[in-house]
Amino acid sequence: MGNKIKLLVTGLNGVVGQALFPALESRYEISALSRSGVEGIPHEKVFRADIADIDAIQPAFIGIDVVLHLAADGGIGSPDGQSAPWDSMLSNNIVGTYNVLQCALNEGVSRVILASSGATVNGYELEDPYKQLVAEVPEHMPEKWDLIDEFAEPKPVSLYGVTKLFGEDLARFYALTTDMSVLNLRISSCTSEDSPKPGRSMANWSSYRDLQQLTIKCIEAPSRLKFDIFWATSDNARIYRDNSHAKDVLGYIPEDGAQ
Repeated sequence: MGNKIKLLVTGLNGVVGQALFPALESRYEISALSRSGVEGIPHEKVFRADIADIDAIQPAFIGIDVVLHLAADGGIGSPDGQSAPWDSMLSNNIVGTYNVLQCALNEGVSRVILASSGATVNGYELEDPYKQLVAEVPEHMPEKWDLIDEFAEPKPVSLYGVTKLFGEDLARFYALTTDMSVLNLRISSCTSEDSPKPGRSMANWSSYRDLQQLTIKCIEAPSRLKFDIFWATSDNARIYRDNSHAKDVLGYIPEDGAQ
């Protein structure tokens, strides 16, 4: 192995960032971009700035190989969950994601991985059979159902989901018009506890080690992989978000699943 990949992570303090940190720290040279600072990595590797301020965040990207962009409002760690205020999601999820991609391009970063979300398709859960698959107490369990892959029609039922779809389309734009590779990880149910709960996570759970494996595979994928979207979902008995694309393209092999 040559030198370690220099990885910049935004939102490392969040639930997903903390779930990934142990695996990333042992493998890469990590720096962090955060408003509030980050514990556990050297002081000189922590850049404190607001992601909505493009000039303030630019220095964090100098000398970086790969960016993992997790910072957002409206996710699992947000006080208001997916009902976060629009103003905050506009500056963090829309302006912030553009700023991250543009700064990465300016500094010659080879790949950006964007944290997308299961919120891009949560509308499927309003109707059967998916409604039953995510129910705490299903009225009846369907015998079979169609899986929803990464390229099925989006069905957001929150503005948070809409902002994540914007991120995916921004990723397409940068992948098509620049030399950068931009990959999207649609992170499913990942909470501060590494175990599935009754209800939605019976279908959508992603264990920490499965998410770690998939993220590492995205970071280290061949440079010819310019754009893609992957479901970050463990092999759950009630799975409806089809993770076979990640298996085929990246060699993802989930070790866990909610039964």
